[in-house]
Amino acid sequence: MTRPPILPFTEETAAQKVRAAEDGWNSCQPAKVALAYTEDSQWRYRPQFIRGHVEIEQFFSPKWEQEHAHPLIKELRAFRDNQIAVRFAYEWHNVQRQWFRSYGNENREFAPDGLMQRRIASINDHAIDETDRKFLSPQGSRPDGHP
Repeated sequence: MTRPPILPFTEETAAQKVRAAEDGWNSCQPAKVALAYTEDSQWRYRPQFIRGHVEIEQFFSPKWEQEHAHPLIKELRAFRDNQIAVRFAYEWHNVQRQWFRSYGNENREFAPDGLMQRRIASINDHAIDETDRKFLSPQGSRPDGHP
């Protein structure tokens, strides 16, 4: 199986890859998200180390049960060879309705077939008031042209 766009990346195809990852995350479908990764994909996400499709799916289900209303925006920062650097931000609330803005950077490494084989994320969470939210689009794919 391949996951276009595949290597080598251009600025345009690297940006397409980032947008596809954003759309996958915003679908809130763990099985769909896992398909973008190699079978033996390795992640570091906060204090967690995650490996492969099964663990990726197991990671997202409880995460999305605890973090509600979290449209995510990703931005291409740099690319080289089989690597892409991404800046991201999303807002969410917990069951107590406390809002947070989470933001950070991801370093991604891709296999020749276009599947992601490694994802290293550095994330910060900042409590915010609901009135301070910036990402007000509904859950799902971000509208084209949205900054």
